[in-house]
Amino acid sequence: MAALRRVRFLALAVVLAFVVAACGSGDPGSTTSSSAQVSATDPPTTSDQPAAEIKVSPAADTTDVMPDAVVNVQVMRGDLSKVSVTSAAGDELAGAVSGQAWSSTARMKPDTSYTVAVTAAGPQGGVSTQTSTFSTHKPAITATYGIVYNQQTVGVAMPASIQFDSVVTDAAYRKKIEQAVSVTTSPKVEGSWCWLDNRQLMWRPKEFWSPGTTVTIKAPLTGFQTGEDKWVAEDLSGSMTIGRQQLSRVDIDKHQMTVTRDGATVKTFPVSSGKPGEETETRSGMKVVIGKQRDMIMDSATVGIDKGEPGYYKVDTNFNVRVTWTGEFVHSAPWSVGAQGSTNVSHGCVNMAPSAAEWFFDNSIPGDPVDFEGSSREFKPSEGIGVWQYGYAQWQQQSALV
Repeated sequence: MAALRRVRFLALAVVLAFVVAACGSGDPGSTTSSSAQVSATDPPTTSDQPAAEIKVSPAADTTDVMPDAVVNVQVMRGDLSKVSVTSAAGDELAGAVSGQAWSSTARMKPDTSYTVAVTAAGPQGGVSTQTSTFSTHKPAITATYGIVYNQQTVGVAMPASIQFDSVVTDAAYRKKIEQAVSVTTSPKVEGSWCWLDNRQLMWRPKEFWSPGTTVTIKAPLTGFQTGEDKWVAEDLSGSMTIGRQQLSRVDIDKHQMTVTRDGATVKTFPVSSGKPGEETETRSGMKVVIGKQRDMIMDSATVGIDKGEPGYYKVDTNFNVRVTWTGEFVHSAPWSVGAQGSTNVSHGCVNMAPSAAEWFFDNSIPGDPVDFEGSSREFKPSEGIGVWQYGYAQWQQQSALV
């Protein structure tokens, strides 16, 4: 009986040995009873997992990256979790994800250091991170610009205007800039961008604005090129509100100005405009009030007639309302009151009696249209805010996108 028990014990030992051997044979569905084991439901430890493979362009420590270059991040093995591209000042570069890749959607600031931080999951789980830096090109010239008449109440003829301090030299640059900027109006209004010249980008409505319209301009122009090694380094935005409708008409032949407000005539004044002559005749055309200055010295040298030359003048004037960049103002001229209403005697400006000039000065705002008629000398669009010298179809043809 004892011998039988020994045989059974040996047989059981053999069976147990086989079972233990089977558990160590590498069967993927099996488990062990070791105290160090990881159960089938627990994730593998990070140290045993292959890392995600991350590729960043520009590569780490790259210098002189062009501001319009695209930053690309791609996960070759694993899953992309998060990307941030941040300037030294803390500004984050906008971008978009497509699959396992991220690409920047905005341009970068010139002469700036950027840090790229990427987080990705490995192919079998776990987290991988990668950080690198690069710097953008330092241009010879930083292009500057402004949004004109920002946060002002303006007249019904004022275009939304972006003005560069130096010319945008190439048509391709102007096209890209025009594509980037935007105007939003309330209520919605039909209109179009146009380059009045190579420095002034303007958006005008098809017709004069309606009073009360609000206009918002956005110019996200950081990283845009405007000339040889000349780049913009800031975004700008602005707004303006359209005030009451005031339209003035100057009949040069009849020596008279008529002012209407919201369609009704409010004032009629006798005036004296520019006397006959190639350099003195007042220009005909739809001009726009640019600005005003209560007191100033008018010096003909500023428009090319130097001291000692025929026609030179230098005189103190009051209540000056500018309508062109070429020296045409509506202003007080007590010395020509006797000619006002009958004869044109000025050097191109509109002369008014002091009280009339003061009223016009006090009641005018930038953007008010002033329509001149009756001379053979035509006002050229670039000589002032000349957007209304074009019919709307002609205006649209001035776009860099045409």
